[in-house]
Amino acid sequence: MTSSLATLERIDDIAIITLNSPPVNVLSHALRQAIVASVAESIADPHSKAMVLICAGKTFIAGADITEFNKPLQAPTLLDVEDVIERSPKPIVAAIHGTALGGGFEAALCCHYRVAVPSAKCGLPEVHLGLIPGAGGTQRLPRVVGVQTALDMMTSGKHVDATTLASMGVIDVIVPEGSLREGAIEFARKVIEQKLAPRKIRDIDDKLLEARKTPALFQKYRAANARKFRGFLAPEYCIRAVEAAVHHSFDEGLRIEQALFGELMRSAESAAQRYVFFAERQVWKIADVPDATPTLPIRKIGIVGAGTMGGGIAMNFANIGLPVTLIETQQAALDRGLSVIRGNFEGAAKRGKMSADDIDKRMALLKGSLLIADLADCDLIIEAVFENIDVKKAVFAKLDAIANPSAILASNTSALDLNEIARVTSKPQSVIGLHFFSPANIMRLLEVVRGAATSKEVIATCMQLARRIGKVAVLAGVCPGFIGNRMLFARQAQAEAMLLEGAMPWQIDQVLYDFGMPMGPFAMMDLAGLDLGWSRETSRSASISDVLCEMDRRGQKTNAGYYDYDEQRQPRPSPITERVVRDFAQASGRPQRELSAQEILERCIYPMINEGAKILEEHIAQRASDIDIVWINGYGWPAYRGGPMYYADQIGARQIVDRLTAYREQLGGNFVLSPLLEKLAATGTRFSDLK
Repeated sequence: MTSSLATLERIDDIAIITLNSPPVNVLSHALRQAIVASVAESIADPHSKAMVLICAGKTFIAGADITEFNKPLQAPTLLDVEDVIERSPKPIVAAIHGTALGGGFEAALCCHYRVAVPSAKCGLPEVHLGLIPGAGGTQRLPRVVGVQTALDMMTSGKHVDATTLASMGVIDVIVPEGSLREGAIEFARKVIEQKLAPRKIRDIDDKLLEARKTPALFQKYRAANARKFRGFLAPEYCIRAVEAAVHHSFDEGLRIEQALFGELMRSAESAAQRYVFFAERQVWKIADVPDATPTLPIRKIGIVGAGTMGGGIAMNFANIGLPVTLIETQQAALDRGLSVIRGNFEGAAKRGKMSADDIDKRMALLKGSLLIADLADCDLIIEAVFENIDVKKAVFAKLDAIANPSAILASNTSALDLNEIARVTSKPQSVIGLHFFSPANIMRLLEVVRGAATSKEVIATCMQLARRIGKVAVLAGVCPGFIGNRMLFARQAQAEAMLLEGAMPWQIDQVLYDFGMPMGPFAMMDLAGLDLGWSRETSRSASISDVLCEMDRRGQKTNAGYYDYDEQRQPRPSPITERVVRDFAQASGRPQRELSAQEILERCIYPMINEGAKILEEHIAQRASDIDIVWINGYGWPAYRGGPMYYADQIGARQIVDRLTAYREQLGGNFVLSPLLEKLAATGTRFSDLK
């Protein structure tokens, strides 16, 4: 049988089913039909004794077709497909390359044997969509890898390499790269010769026995991961489904899995996480920079500044094999920067993320220098110096004089006017903002800031480079703070205003933590350091943070800031800070009162949404979902709330405008309602409706 999606051929007594549904062989309704028909035909063929299920293209089945999630199920469902595979009287061997994820991995687990190339990876990442594996994954995986490992894989959604899976017993044979088809056929032939029966994971029970003897296992797992799972439903539902695998028959466990999956599909949390999934794929689409836009070759990177940001940025490029030259003004600073980078790599090695050889290879790509002229042969130069416009302009003037004429000149500024920086150069079309988030080697977000003159080729090059180093890149226009920090400024202004009205820092922080943020604004300031941009020589006690800095309470690094910190840097409310806040509030003349949690939340979040609306009006962001991706990946907005603009759509613009209007006096004289937000409120439309 041959169709557009599946080809069935026979070599001697082995049937080979090749799936080909570009780009990643998702389990669409049409592909499911093709699998069922191919397996049925092979079963009916008296000359066929075993089957190999393999995929054309760059990957094995990459998962379910999530565009079908909100549509009525069409038979055959994935469960129907799995049932046909698993019940086949003839052994079926899955031949895995690329990735087998979600439904793809579940289908592979229903095959009787599995062969893979070393580069293959498998996983059940449904948790990132606010779901659990819904086609038997929670029942089969613990039966083959054990309960603890299965829970770790499912609650993290991580991809596991084929070699590790082979050591667990998931993969039967690893075959050389480029030899998957031949290796799978050879393995199938051995299955026939040795008269091996179809082996069904559903019938394996030994890995569950120990869990049955350890009733506290699941509660301990919940307790150990409580902070990580905070606010998310799917990890808890994964645990419940695996509990069902341990304590019930396979069929009853499958029924429980299906019920749990259905509950999650109907949940607000999963709807938000599925929105985020699609929003993250939208960020790469730029209206006036099509995919066919030419890009510039990037073979060597230069970075000015070897501090925390510069060093972290350098690690990204060394990780993908690009040579980097780091520039500092003092040898001690350069040595310190390179030492910190090595220490970070060594920390990754201790966690099993890389080998000692990997460290040496990466460090060999990093060159330090005190001469800015050593950047003359770089294709991309990133300035990562002190956040001061005059300092940055001076650096760019020097770069303009020595850089390769085709080089891209990028600033890591988090808030400054990129156009003003570009004007000191002779080629503003080559100037762009690359705002990495700290720690730059870990944080996924990269704001790519488009100046007034930045060329489309430069934009396309930087977006592609961002993808290569594993970042989620969001295009932004020029304004103070760009997308993320501009909205953060709006939140911070209200948080500080509420201190003067009677709230304490820990009260405000707790409200935002309970909302789902990793920390509140004052804990975040302590972490970053209250003395960022502060100078003792010019300080005039103009703000609470100024007063705290003058008292040498500069945040976690001094064990005191808005909070007091113990030896493990655990925060506790500070009576010293409380006195400073009350004295400052009294001096301001503002009346003191109790602020409710609702007011604190609304006054922190709603001005952010209002600022987001202005960002859209001014075309600083391309779309509302881009703003959400910035806040989820750069500031810890909880994914199960979908981002600030998605959250606004769930509340409704009318309610937000009404509450902001009610708070107008407290919001201050500089607060202005967004005309776009008012328009949405008047028309009953949503940010997601905007084109």
